[in-house]
Formats: sequence, C-alpha cells, structure tokens
Amino acid sequence: MTAARTRFGGKELRMSRLSRRADERYLFIPLDHSVSDGPVADAVEFDRLLGRIVAGGADAVIVHKGRAPSIDPRHLRSCALIVHLSAGTVHAADENAKVLVGGVEDAVRLGADAVSVHVNVGSETEAAQLADLGRIATECQHWNLPLLAMIYPRGPRIADACDPALLSHVVNIAVDLGADLVKTSAAAPLHRMAEVVASCPVPVLVAGGPENGADLSGYARAVLDAGCAGLAVGRRVFTSADPERLVRDLAETVHAPRDLTDLPSPVAGLYDTVATL
Repeated sequence: MTAARTRFGGKELRMSRLSRRADERYLFIPLDHSVSDGPVADAVEFDRLLGRIVAGGADAVIVHKGRAPSIDPRHLRSCALIVHLSAGTVHAADENAKVLVGGVEDAVRLGADAVSVHVNVGSETEAAQLADLGRIATECQHWNLPLLAMIYPRGPRIADACDPALLSHVVNIAVDLGADLVKTSAAAPLHRMAEVVASCPVPVLVAGGPENGADLSGYARAVLDAGCAGLAVGRRVFTSADPERLVRDLAETVHAPRDLTDLPSPVAGLYDTVATL
C-alpha cells in the first residue's frame, strides 16, 4: 500500500515562502511609508537598507508596485516580496482614506509572493475600503496569491482602538472578506491579544511596537506569548541606527522554538500603549 500523496497549490507554495524558517511564524518589514509619509531612505541607501533587512532574517518586505522593480533580485532569494496595493497620504483631507493603486495581476508580473490591502474600519470611507478588500480577495483567489489585510479600527467612530472586542471584530471582517493573514493594532493591555487571536482562524500579526520606547524584542515575546503569529515592524527598523541587528534580534525572537506547555504568565501592564506603524 502506498501512502496518499498530498497535493499543494500555488497559494500554499507562496504562503510557505512567507515564513522563512517554515514554522508559520512571520516577521514582515513594511517599507510602504514612502507613499504615506515620505522617503524611508535616499535612493542609494534604500538598496543598502534592503540588504541589511534581508541579512537580519526578515521573512518578507512590503513595498509598492513602482518600488518593487528597483529591488536587487539577490535580496529576494531568501526574503519574500509583498506588494502593497493601497495608498493614502498624510496630506489628504482624510488621512484615514485609502484607495487601490494596483491590482493582483500587477503583483504577479512583479514576482510577488503576496499582496496587501489597507482598511480603516470606522473611517468615513470604510465602505469603499471594504469593497476594495473584497475585490482584491477575489482576484487573489483567481491568481492563487496570498492576501495580507492590514486592517485597523481608525476614524471618528472609534472610541478605543485597543479594545480586544473591537479588534476581534476587525480581524474577522478581514477573514470573512478573504484574507489569508491579518495585520492589526495591539490590544491594551497586550496580553489580551490572546482574545483576538482566539477569535481568528488565520494568522494574526501585530503592527509596529510600543511608543514608550520599551524593548522591541520584549514586546515581540509578549505578542507571541499571546498567540500572535508574528509582527510587522517598519518605522522602528528603517529609523534604527543598526537595522540589521534589530531585525536579527526580532527574527530570533519570532522564530525561536516555543514550548506551549511552559509559557510565562501574561504580562498585563507591560506594554499598554498603542502600537506605531
């Protein structure tokens, strides 16, 4: 009798590339801030920054479609590429508004391993952003491309963006509309991210890090102890004096072998501030 052979499709293959050590843990470095806020580095330094991020062990970098072709392919031999499809700037009348500026086919042509879409639940343009997420999810199904939803409670109708019940609602919106992974804000206190993770059937990543300057690796350990699948850290990396070392420290924390029977007790008031993107 021969063993049954498991068959994997294109999406499963691409999902596996998003976790560099094949442990379903993720450290993503968003560099899409150049559209929203301004350059993360000058033209020459950007390539050096990419090299340091990859050398540090990041699982994936996130950039816009126009930036992707400028990345040296050697950087992407061991690091996945996620193309971000949403845009908005700090100069807009509504900073929470996001529009689609690319499609899944664009990302496929660029060799992307996944795409990401930004949604601000509670914003004035929530309806349009949800429609965009649903449409991109359909395109991702056609192309067998993983979809990362960057979804946050933000806008005039949000009283507490760190409320675990609200975050649970937000991440499940992403799942119901077709996301394969979700990036969102951290709950406060942070150990209550366990409630958010328990509500969500796909991997949850926490954005950013503590605003109070606390140790980022300690923050990462607390996030993982709460059950999250990883982090997406952008600004703290590209403004660091030593981005390679910071990414290496985070990667070792994210991918460290974990004994689920011997986790430390929750650290309830250690990181109570809103995460920065």
